[in-house]
Amino acid sequence: MRKDNFIKLLVVVLAIIGIFSFYISPLAYSIRQGLDLQGGTHVVLEAVDTPEAKVNEDAMQRVVKIIEKRVNELGLTEPVIQREGEKRIIVELPGIKDPDKAIQVLGKTAMLEFQDEAGNTVMNGTDLKDAQAQIDQSNQNLVSLEFSAEGSEKFADLTSKNIGKKIAILLDKEVLTAPNVKEAITGGKAVITGSRTLEEAQNLAILLRSGSLPVKVNIIETRTVGPTLGQDSKDKSEFAFAIGIGAVILFMVLFYRLPGLVADISLMAYVIMLLFLLKMLDATLTLPGVAGIILSIGMAVDANVLIFEHFKEEYRFGKTLRMSMDAGFKRAFMTILDSHMTTILASAVLFFFGTGTVKGFAITLGLGTVLSLFTATTFTQYMLKLLFGANLFKNPTIYGASSPTEVVNNNAKN
Repeated sequence: MRKDNFIKLLVVVLAIIGIFSFYISPLAYSIRQGLDLQGGTHVVLEAVDTPEAKVNEDAMQRVVKIIEKRVNELGLTEPVIQREGEKRIIVELPGIKDPDKAIQVLGKTAMLEFQDEAGNTVMNGTDLKDAQAQIDQSNQNLVSLEFSAEGSEKFADLTSKNIGKKIAILLDKEVLTAPNVKEAITGGKAVITGSRTLEEAQNLAILLRSGSLPVKVNIIETRTVGPTLGQDSKDKSEFAFAIGIGAVILFMVLFYRLPGLVADISLMAYVIMLLFLLKMLDATLTLPGVAGIILSIGMAVDANVLIFEHFKEEYRFGKTLRMSMDAGFKRAFMTILDSHMTTILASAVLFFFGTGTVKGFAITLGLGTVLSLFTATTFTQYMLKLLFGANLFKNPTIYGASSPTEVVNNNAKN
């Protein structure tokens, strides 16, 4: 039985160390990184009143939704879009190599109009169903438009009344194209030509699909976070993480000896599971997120400290090592559960009511706290049971407890 426990313990320890050593770097670098870690573009937009449209709460909510749709259409990695005050919107675009093009897409009002030769607006963007960038047979970049049912009727009426004349398609009062109408178009489709590149046509299609902004928006600040600054933040985060883990490992071994080493191995399992979950959730790691991970590591250590302190206290009362450890887990569990639940609730509040990177901090802290509770009450407990079951060491000082002489003296005093 002792031999079986020892073999099981050895297998578990070697498996955790092996998985940690092999997967820690690939997992860490596969998680998407935010603006502060990989660099990108920070843009501040401000809505302004015009004679045609005044800024109000409803308009701002619509602006945010349209900006979100445009940014998502660009295929960016976890952008941050949030309100600042009554009329401003902050947009963070991680990993953008050409911020100017993205800024052009964000800032355009994108008001689409179809005008007859007399300059009367007959149709607008609300009549549009879809817009897609294409390359025609002559290798020309264009945007293919598909109208709604009502828009199709309007376009058929517009083209039938203007045969032999020009109609103009305008975006933000600028003429995109002004073709001659040869015949009535009843299929509910049209094309916009003139895009110099396919990417330009794609950006135009994104603007048209997302719809026009209800109010005018100005770009009042653009700040680029270069890859050098992002790399510097990343390097400092990695250094802080390594120092934190190293300090924790050293502390646990020095103060709690063999159980501390077991807790350190359990901590390796915790880190791997946390990174794996972040990867599966397709989360984006930011500096506040890293802070949340480091803080949750502290929670994991705190749980083990409570368990081991209760273990030493139970042993001083005269119980065996195995019984002392079991009692230590039982006595510490409710305290650990209470402290972890408090942190989890705080993380939930931050997630649901916070914005931007605050949510990233809340996610990593909340997940980390749940996992620290799980690893402390399962991995650590299981490995310690195997350790005591193997009966490899009988000297209590190996387990960080008082020596037998000290226990006798303490009992005599009592």
